[in-house]
Amino acid sequence: MDNITDIFVSFIKEAPGIDTAESDFKRALIDDPELRRSYREYCREQGTSERNGFIEFCEEYCADRDSVWDSLSDYDNEE
Repeated sequence: MDNITDIFVSFIKEAPGIDTAESDFKRALIDDPELRRSYREYCREQGTSERNGFIEFCEEYCADRDSVWDSLSDYDNEE
């Protein structure tokens, strides 16, 4: 199985919004025992609950993406 965070990113990229991505991911957890096992392990390693693990990842992922755009914008403003 791929790295669980790669799977998270694929759900984020395929959905029109975070709420939809979370809903799709939770449905996938029900259907895929291997994904559920990997997700539980991820949450345990991160010290987060299974209820919030995906959303916390999404928030961090989106914040990181925004900071990249901000740094590019800062570079453009320097010229």
